[in-house]
Amino acid sequence: MRALAFRTNGGPEAFEEIDRPVPEAGSGQVVIKVAYAGVNFAEVQHRRGEFGAPDGADGYDVPGLEVAGTIAAVGSGVTGLTDGDEVAAYLPAFGGYAEYAVADATLVRPIGAVPSAVAAGLPCVFPTAYGVLHDAGRLRAGETVLIHAAAGGVGSAAARIARTLGAGRIFGTVGSPDKLALAGSLGYDALFGRDDFAGEVLEATGGRGADLVLDPVGGPVRKASLDALAPFGRVVVYGDLGRHEDWSADVWELWKTNKTIAGFNIGDLARRSPATIGDYLANALAALQSGDLVLPDPRIQPLASASAVHQQLESATSHGKTVLSIDPSAG
Repeated sequence: MRALAFRTNGGPEAFEEIDRPVPEAGSGQVVIKVAYAGVNFAEVQHRRGEFGAPDGADGYDVPGLEVAGTIAAVGSGVTGLTDGDEVAAYLPAFGGYAEYAVADATLVRPIGAVPSAVAAGLPCVFPTAYGVLHDAGRLRAGETVLIHAAAGGVGSAAARIARTLGAGRIFGTVGSPDKLALAGSLGYDALFGRDDFAGEVLEATGGRGADLVLDPVGGPVRKASLDALAPFGRVVVYGDLGRHEDWSADVWELWKTNKTIAGFNIGDLARRSPATIGDYLANALAALQSGDLVLPDPRIQPLASASAVHQQLESATSHGKTVLSIDPSAG
């Protein structure tokens, strides 16, 4: 099978097209003929070496955390999934930038009437967005939410999910001025630049602050987020896009100002509670089919354009969701 991989960590130029055997389905697994693979910043980190050097049996690693396609083989012990089912899957061990991918059945869900290209952008982004809002963030109806990296895949998904969960006002921050005009199309009430957002959030809320802040950026943004919190406000950490040095909060300050810091990590959840991710994915698919959740179509690029897509992610010039077309015949 054809796959896009890297055998040394580095920039987007590290990608090579390789040929690999089609994987086999082990116990509790399925093999998926991939139609589309979603692109996520974690795959940039994977390629750069932030998760370690390539350790595939052939010396290569294949990135790709989420896919949609057709089940081609079912392993022993799998129930509720059969050959030919159209599905979406989360791949915690990567492998999605390939014609076939093996997935744990717990992390696979039928897509129903959702188009494959749309479904491919759900399994990583939407469980993350739902988890940071609903479980880690404990969002309640009427609360104000502030979302950093607001124009990215998780950010734009979180804005829409927050609305379905009853959020009152939804603000976001972006890293470049050209993205400020995107507020309405991404579902935000307002977008702010990332340099001085705390003051703007306080002004927009009459000095009260945001009840929930979602932060994948880190560093100074994480620290300033505490200044933008309302009483009993929560900052949920789910990434480190800024690649900052580790930062420690002052527990005394949290105690004295009624603030909370929480964390969400989908990789840890996949290890310790994979069914939770499957449930999140099923919720997103059901909401799309019912019309409760409405998404713009993703940007579709050929697999050969993965290097260019990664470059856009690294330079923060992309917005919304991009998926790679693996099977040109897929609908």
